[in-house]
Amino acid sequence: MQPGLYEINDPSPEDPVMVTTNFSITYFSVANELESSGRPGWLLVADAEGMSVLTAWAAGNFDAEQIAKDVKRFNVTDKVSKQRVVLPGHVAVLSGELEEELPGWEIRVGPREAVDLPAYLKTAL
Repeated sequence: MQPGLYEINDPSPEDPVMVTTNFSITYFSVANELESSGRPGWLLVADAEGMSVLTAWAAGNFDAEQIAKDVKRFNVTDKVSKQRVVLPGHVAVLSGELEEELPGWEIRVGPREAVDLPAYLKTAL
C-alpha cells in the first residue's frame, strides 16, 4: 500500500486523522471499517516498510518520529483545521512521544482492532 493521506467518506477539515501502517491488510481493514461506519475521516497511512502495526512497531519502523514525519510529508496540517490524530490501540505507548513530535495536536488512542473502530468513532469522538 502506498503511504499517504486518504479521504474516507468525504471528510471535512474538522474530522479526525486515523493512523495506520502501509501493510495492505491493515490498511483495508481500517479503511473498510471507517467507510462502513459512515463517519468521515482522514486515514494517514504511515510508511512502515509494508509491515503491520505491531510488527513495524517492534522492528522500530513505526514510531512517533515516523508518524510525525508523515504528517509533515503528506501536508496533513493543510487539510485539517482540528489537529486530532487517533493512534492504533496496540501502540498506545507512542502517545506521549507523539505529543512531543506534534506540539499542539490532540493525540487520541483508538481501539486495538479495526473492527471496533465504528463504535469508537460514535462514542469517543
